[in-house]
Amino acid sequence: MTRALGAGLRRVVRAADPVSGRLKGTEAQLAGLVERGLAFRHPRAPHGHFLTPAGHRIREGEDDAAGRSGPEPEGGASGGGTSGSRASGGVFAARVGGEEEAAEGGAARVREVRSAWQGLLELRRMSHPDGATDRPCGWERGHLVQAAALALEAAGHRPAGADAGDGGYRVRETPQPEAVAVYEAEGEALRACAATLEAAGWQAGEYTEPRTRTRYLLASPRRV
Repeated sequence: MTRALGAGLRRVVRAADPVSGRLKGTEAQLAGLVERGLAFRHPRAPHGHFLTPAGHRIREGEDDAAGRSGPEPEGGASGGGTSGSRASGGVFAARVGGEEEAAEGGAARVREVRSAWQGLLELRRMSHPDGATDRPCGWERGHLVQAAALALEAAGHRPAGADAGDGGYRVRETPQPEAVAVYEAEGEALRACAATLEAAGWQAGEYTEPRTRTRYLLASPRRV
């Protein structure tokens, strides 16, 4: 479907907000994406246009292609299933902890994180029939690690660096469906992460790994 899009429509899709999928473009461009099933017009004022799940897949495919054909993003790619502050093509990504190179901090990063979190709340509002923002939406269930990390980073928790001994949170995938593991070196910090995730609409329980005796949270998006 990407090949059927003209260059102008591809630019609109690539420029969509990576979390909420909100689009900016001319009326003709937006109508063209709606006609192709890649976008929809929100029924509530101000009647913005947003990517559909198919549109999100197209945008992610465009970013992947850009990353393969262009230079590696500044900061490089992280191993072990982690991601940096930017994904391929310069798309925002919450820090999951353990990145080899720390994301740029300061006021600019705070603004980026705040904007991403507000975009996610808007996505929740338009995804739920009752307009609720207190529980995760479908995007979060499809991007568990990034969603949990965004909730933590937006609340001011510090992500871990490459050195595990320096503290900070780490969010990792688990074999369990719809669940992530969250690690923190300090017990009080781990409990603070649990409180943040619960306030953000997640269920979080504290467990101990049998072999290492490491304490961690098992967190999953709340449905009701």
